[in-house]
Amino acid sequence: MLLAGGMLIIYAYLIKGWASLKRPQLLPKTPVTKITVLIAARNEEEGIHLTIEDILAQDYPKHLTEVIIVDDHSTDRTADIIRSYAPQGIKLHQMQAGEALNSYKKKAIAEAIALSTGELMIATDADCRMGISWLSTIVNYYETHNPVMLSSPVTYFEEKTWFEYMQTLEFSFLIGIGASFIGNKRASTCNGANLAYRKDVFYEVGGFKGIDDLASGDDELLLQKVAEVYPGRIGFLKHTDAVVYTHAKHTLKSFLRQRQRWSSKSTKYKNKKIVALAVYIWLFNVMLMVNTLLGFYDAYFWKVLLGLFVFKVISETIFILPIMRFFKRPALVWLAAPLSLMHIFYLVYIGIIGNSRKYVWKGRLVR
Repeated sequence: MLLAGGMLIIYAYLIKGWASLKRPQLLPKTPVTKITVLIAARNEEEGIHLTIEDILAQDYPKHLTEVIIVDDHSTDRTADIIRSYAPQGIKLHQMQAGEALNSYKKKAIAEAIALSTGELMIATDADCRMGISWLSTIVNYYETHNPVMLSSPVTYFEEKTWFEYMQTLEFSFLIGIGASFIGNKRASTCNGANLAYRKDVFYEVGGFKGIDDLASGDDELLLQKVAEVYPGRIGFLKHTDAVVYTHAKHTLKSFLRQRQRWSSKSTKYKNKKIVALAVYIWLFNVMLMVNTLLGFYDAYFWKVLLGLFVFKVISETIFILPIMRFFKRPALVWLAAPLSLMHIFYLVYIGIIGNSRKYVWKGRLVR
């Protein structure tokens, strides 16, 4: 029950953090910030044209917008598609063959930043979609509140199966947790599909130096480096016009690989309190799984499990409901109970494999 008491404190902390984030007042003003949109792309021929079209449709002034897309050794038509948009100002940078790396994406982003002329770097992914006011909303917040780094919301859309709908809810938990920590002035996690930061700050903290031995972590690990230097100047943009949309994984195999990649970053977290928190949550789910197994031998453990599970579902529902209202998807909250049940086994499994074996990402075996 001690673990349950700790989880109650954690849930209360997260609920408070999200509630403390208010929808920002965006002032009508003429923007002056030169921005660079950064995208690292590898084998994205199927949908990268949609992302580019969304960026070209932005209502942010064109003379203040630079777009650099780095082709990370694609073996399909990705580079040709990007190149076809050169007349509209899209810049293609192709990575050169060289020594084998473990973090090609960080290398791609670093090369793009070195070529950039903008003051504010805005990173997204090659399979994302966004509304026409995405950039103007980010810059308005940046110019009004002066953060050095700005995390913005990401969600899934165009789901086709219940598995994908459940991923949307689960992913919203992750986005909400990152936002809640920022709301509590303890920046810890974010998502690289919608992340902005000052170019000079990127270089001030040493860029990706020290975190470039992992394939993943171009977002959270960089955020934690910035948080060490500027603990009170990282924001979360709680505004629907700033939302970036992407797709859930279609298969269980691809989903587990993605979550394994995300989990692998935890060993490099500079803030060990965040690591301890993750371990605590993992242990709570281990306890639930152990009670499930012990229930086959003694019905008492079924009663304990039921009480803890009801507590978990209620707490998580209270936390996720306002987040899903923000994303205008409150109907998905009814999936909280089955998702909580799956979490018991899924989190334990991911916690183990995320730090114990290599995985395939973009056709490469990495760690």
